[in-house]
Amino acid sequence: MTEPPQTTTQHAFIALAPPDDAKNELAHALSPAYAAHPDLRWNRIEDWHITLAFLGELPVRTVQRLRSPLADLAAVRPSLELALIGGGHFDERVLWSGIEGDLDGLHELAEAVRERVRDCGVDFAERPLRPHLTLARARRYDNASVTAAAACLDGFTGRLWRTERLHLVGSTTRGHAGPRRYQDIDAWPLAAGREHPGPKPPQTAVLEHQDGSAPR
Repeated sequence: MTEPPQTTTQHAFIALAPPDDAKNELAHALSPAYAAHPDLRWNRIEDWHITLAFLGELPVRTVQRLRSPLADLAAVRPSLELALIGGGHFDERVLWSGIEGDLDGLHELAEAVRERVRDCGVDFAERPLRPHLTLARARRYDNASVTAAAACLDGFTGRLWRTERLHLVGSTTRGHAGPRRYQDIDAWPLAAGREHPGPKPPQTAVLEHQDGSAPR
């Protein structure tokens, strides 16, 4: 296979993904919002993810260089127990579902991922981690649909699930015809779950509704 030229670029990020049954559970809870707000720019369910590091636009060769270090990291990092919970919004523009469970472990994993990326000499915007699942974005003229859709998730608590893989995700390369789509470049199994001495109350991510950064 011919290697892409250095000038070929793509958006890339490193993430975790809920299992299909957890996503379907959330999609079912979103059914009233889907019906009431069809004009929202809804993310495809297969694109739902928890971003650990957003890398932005990078040369394809640079993205490929991350595969081996991330594979090594996944092999020694424990899987995490997480759940999707409730909903909210950033600045009435971005709809999200929250995350609860082993948030300490999630932050540790995100920092370990970012350290690997830095060790590879890749520059990226290191925004603070605010664990969430982005569901939809409002269109320019719409200032009400996101808040109404978030209310549809009041009281929603999904089942607990274990993270299975660390995902390196990339977009179609710049210049590709049609809308930008994302797909796994690669994904690696995480190590077995860590052993806990006893039950631990789940942590819930608290997100700011007025967040100046662009969530991913």
